[in-house]
Amino acid sequence: MAKTATKDTSTKKTDSDSKKSVHFTKQHKLLLGILFVLIAVALFFSFVSYYINWQEDQSAVSALRDRTVAVNNWLGKVGAAISHFFLFKGFGIASFLFVRLLFITGIYLILDLSLKKLKNTWFWDLFALVNISLLFGFFADTIPELGGVIGYEMNLYFQSFMGSIGTLLILLFSCMIYLILKININPEKIQKLFQVKLPKFASKEADDDLDLSTTTITDTIENQEPENKVAPISQFEINREDLKPTINNPSEINLEVKKIDPIATKIEKPIISKEPEIITTNDEAFVIEKNAEEDTLEENLAARLVADFGEFDPTLELSNYKFPTIDLLKDYPTTGITINQEELEENKNRIVDTLKNYKIEIAQIKATVGPSVTLYEIVPEAGIRISKIKSLEDDIALSLSALGIRIIAPIPGKGTIGIEVPNKNPTMVPMRSVIGSAKFQEAEMELPIALGKTISNETFVVDLAKMPHLLMAGATGQGKSVGLNAVLTSLLYKKHPAEVKFVLVDPKKVELTLFNKIERHYLAKLPDTDEAIITDNNKVINTLNSLCTEMDNRYSLLKDAMVRNIKEYNEKFKNRKLNPENGHRFLPYIVLVVDEFADLIMTAGKEVETPIARLAQLARAIGIHLIIATQRPSVNVITGIIKANFPARIAFRVTSKIDSRTILDTQGADQLIGRGDLLYTNGNDLVRVQCAFVDTPEVERITEYIGSQKAYPNAYLLPEYVGEENGTVLDIDISERDSMFREAAEIIVTAQQGSASLLQRKLKLGYNRAGRLIDQLEAAGIVGPFEGSKARSVNITDLNSLHEFLNNEQNP
Repeated sequence: MAKTATKDTSTKKTDSDSKKSVHFTKQHKLLLGILFVLIAVALFFSFVSYYINWQEDQSAVSALRDRTVAVNNWLGKVGAAISHFFLFKGFGIASFLFVRLLFITGIYLILDLSLKKLKNTWFWDLFALVNISLLFGFFADTIPELGGVIGYEMNLYFQSFMGSIGTLLILLFSCMIYLILKININPEKIQKLFQVKLPKFASKEADDDLDLSTTTITDTIENQEPENKVAPISQFEINREDLKPTINNPSEINLEVKKIDPIATKIEKPIISKEPEIITTNDEAFVIEKNAEEDTLEENLAARLVADFGEFDPTLELSNYKFPTIDLLKDYPTTGITINQEELEENKNRIVDTLKNYKIEIAQIKATVGPSVTLYEIVPEAGIRISKIKSLEDDIALSLSALGIRIIAPIPGKGTIGIEVPNKNPTMVPMRSVIGSAKFQEAEMELPIALGKTISNETFVVDLAKMPHLLMAGATGQGKSVGLNAVLTSLLYKKHPAEVKFVLVDPKKVELTLFNKIERHYLAKLPDTDEAIITDNNKVINTLNSLCTEMDNRYSLLKDAMVRNIKEYNEKFKNRKLNPENGHRFLPYIVLVVDEFADLIMTAGKEVETPIARLAQLARAIGIHLIIATQRPSVNVITGIIKANFPARIAFRVTSKIDSRTILDTQGADQLIGRGDLLYTNGNDLVRVQCAFVDTPEVERITEYIGSQKAYPNAYLLPEYVGEENGTVLDIDISERDSMFREAAEIIVTAQQGSASLLQRKLKLGYNRAGRLIDQLEAAGIVGPFEGSKARSVNITDLNSLHEFLNNEQNP
């Protein structure tokens, strides 16, 4: 199991990435090319010296390890062994083609030429290698040292089936294949060898006998009559009779017709230079000018960068990072489901009897045992109304003496009705069992999360990137914090620090503090802050607004890159199609985790709800995902805006049906048994899951294991957020103060509460004038800065101090 969980950085690549070919850099090609050339030279000298000294070295080949034995080969004992292998036991003298192939391949690598052109050379040289060896092997009786053992044995094989004449015919046919297909020998070329070449001043009669390929364009167009006359492609008709007298001496233009098309005569373009080419004729009034074509790049620049340097690897800075091993998680001795046959039979009988009491007959019943709940699927007789069974939920719970049952009528995708009954002895689902499962380890998801196990005892794995945001709610002590730890643990086991960052908000100050140890690996924070885990509610507002700024910046990058989501953007960046000098960078996923959302709403209200709603609406495409947990699932905490943008929801046990409807839009969460029992929905049907249990010591071991490794210099820094109040130019000129400035200051100091609404009520002012007075009081130092929905602090304690302060301002 430990090997399954231990991964290096290479295992994070998808199957499509692992299939990509390996690209060598120029330095690698140069070194490999030099090596091939040197090997070719060594083989050449070894082979040549073999044919000079092979008789003396023949007996010494078998005793190469004996230092007292001397050889005459120019490359010593190694050369004698290599040449004996290739020339005697191999293909004979045809092995010199290996020298040629290695030498040419090395030159191609040194000069960085395209290796595709070498395929044809390798094929025909290897074809010639076999044929030459076979040919010399045919004459092994007279020159045995030229064919080699392979040539000799191949000849014996062919001659045993076809005889000497048949073998010779095969050799002749192979030679014809090489001459015709490789050297392009044809009857026309052989005929030209016997023709007499005519001088340039040959007679006109001799010119008439020349091949069509040297006929001038004027004569060719005159003599060619197409069978099917087609209108010219150009919209202008060409009068050939008018063109004839213009060109008096066609030979000076030196245009040669390669191929004549009946529809349109095509002439190959001459070599185009940078300057326009001017073709002169005898007629000074007629000048042919041809403009130069633009230069084109034959190779894509991004593809060239990938070929030279490879794809960008975001994990390169922490290339030695090791993922936490599965041994860090506790291995509980009893993790399997124990089936109590007596309990199942008893529950089945009670369900059947209860339904019979209400005249509901059952055609079939089946039980599926899960970790904490058993699902009884019943098929009622025809004519039974489903609503009638649904209304008996409390009666069935009474007969079973169960903590709470849940009826699913009907089960989606099945023609049955489900009755979920809690087990008397529920089985715990340890985190180790779900992390080590093949379903999680082999999950091809961007942000995989292993929540636990379903009723059918299958590991339940979901993708946070597809949710795209998650809302968790439940009463106190029902497993929300353990669920958050399970989510974070899942991501730590699957994602590299370069791929995901966490923004952790913990108003309780004790739930997420263990993750401080991985601050420089996985956490993100604001600049100039001491701790990455946010425990002060006032800092949450700046962090959320900073995430909104990060979201806007990322959307600008996606717009410039002309992509739609973070996955396409990072893929384009890895392929070096985006220039970092233009601000482009690899974008990690950012996961915002809020442990107690109700406390933020109570203290900050709209200032928290607005940026969270904005992130929930827009942040999916750029890789910012939200996980919000609360123990108070009321409508003033989980508002309509929040619910509309959090389609994925997890409900632990709650105390009332109203709270269940607030979370899930349906009842059922009030019938859960607690201790990690949850319902999950993502806009579809509900799935009951027993949440995996991960204890605090396990999380501590994981964070210590990660924190002990090499980390980044600092945590991932979010953009700095400057509040609106910091950007306001306050009035500091005493002469421009409002006429009611002193009176407003007295009211604020008396009430010890700096708010514009107080001035509106006391002085009967409008909101704008009261706001200007507050700004003037802040500029004077009487009240403190803006603090969200809270009233501003008052810096002066009593009226006497205020009067003294104002007098000192007027008479400094």
